[in-house]
Order: sequence, then structure tokens, then C-alpha cells
Amino acid sequence: MTGRTRSSREPLALLALTGLVLVGSGIRPFDRVTWWLEVAPVLIGAPILVATFWRFRLSPLLYRLLFLHAAILMVGGHYSYARVPAGFWVQDWLDLSRNHYDRLGHLAQGFIPAILAREILIRLSPLRRGRWLFFLVVSVCLAFSAFYELVEWWAALIGGASSESFLGTQGDVWDTQWDMFLALTGAITALFLLARAHDRSMNSVV
Repeated sequence: MTGRTRSSREPLALLALTGLVLVGSGIRPFDRVTWWLEVAPVLIGAPILVATFWRFRLSPLLYRLLFLHAAILMVGGHYSYARVPAGFWVQDWLDLSRNHYDRLGHLAQGFIPAILAREILIRLSPLRRGRWLFFLVVSVCLAFSAFYELVEWWAALIGGASSESFLGTQGDVWDTQWDMFLALTGAITALFLLARAHDRSMNSVV
């Protein structure tokens, strides 16, 4: 067995596990429309990763992070973000005023796409590691977060009250600003914490 074949095992295993979690999350979700909206990034992203797997294989670290992000989305889609049990446990433990699972989702929305953007820019552009790479990765993540907030706005305009579970504002008038701030924080944190580990992981595939 070649090293290339062995290195394909983990991504394929993560793909299979993602499929299992996706099926499980789709069994009697809290709201079917909300489920479709929340898992849409997984349904779009997974086929792209499969189609490009042999031509542009991502680093092992990135595949693991993408699986984690997909799991967060699928769990949120099953329960709706405001009703995820783990969020209620943390709410009771810390005596919080609301379920903060959606905050975790938006932190991940910056943390994990930061590593994805970093890898694409390093491998496909003339950018070198340094301040400009850092700035552009953070900008991409913040732009993506802003676009997602626009998607939520469009969903609210189209769906009206039926889109409330997807929005997950829980009465917080500053929810949009919090979401974007957490994505920004997640992106910066990922770059500071994972840059070296990401470089080592990329070296195994390039």
C-alpha cells in the first residue's frame, strides 16, 4: 500500500462519519426548514471536497477542522441553535441569560474558514507567510461572516416568522454584531494558535 493510499484513509473516514452524522441530524429535527438551511453549507461543501480530492487534497489538519465545523452545523440544524442541549448545560452552569451554542457556531465560522483560506492562499497564490497573508485571511473570514448575516436577513424576508429558528437571535438586538465579532475573534485566534501546526500538516501533502 502506498503512502498516498494510506493518507487518503482519514479524509474518507471523516467523510463517511460526516454522512452518518448528517443522516442522524435529519431524523425528526426540530424544524425541517431550519435543518435544510443549517446543513446547506455541508451539502454544498462536501461534494466540492470529494470532486477535488485527488487533484487538490487538503491538509489532514484542515480536513479534521472541516469535519468539526460540519458537526457543529448539523447538531445546530437538528435541534435549532437556541435549543441544543449542550448550550443549555453551559447556560445553567454559568448562569447565562440564553443558550450560547450559536456563539460557538459563529466562533467556528471564523476559526475554521481561517485555516481553509490560509491554505488556499498559500498553495494557490504568490502570497508569502506574513502580515499580508494574516490580513487577507482575516478579511476573507469577516467578509464571509457578513455574507452569512445577509443570508439570514434574506431568509427572514422570505420566510417571515418561520425563519426565526434559523436566525437564532433569542431576543438579542446585537446578535448580528456579536456573530461577526466572534467570527473575527475565531479567525485571529486560529491564525495565532494553529499557523505552525498548519504548516507542518500542509507539508505532508505538498
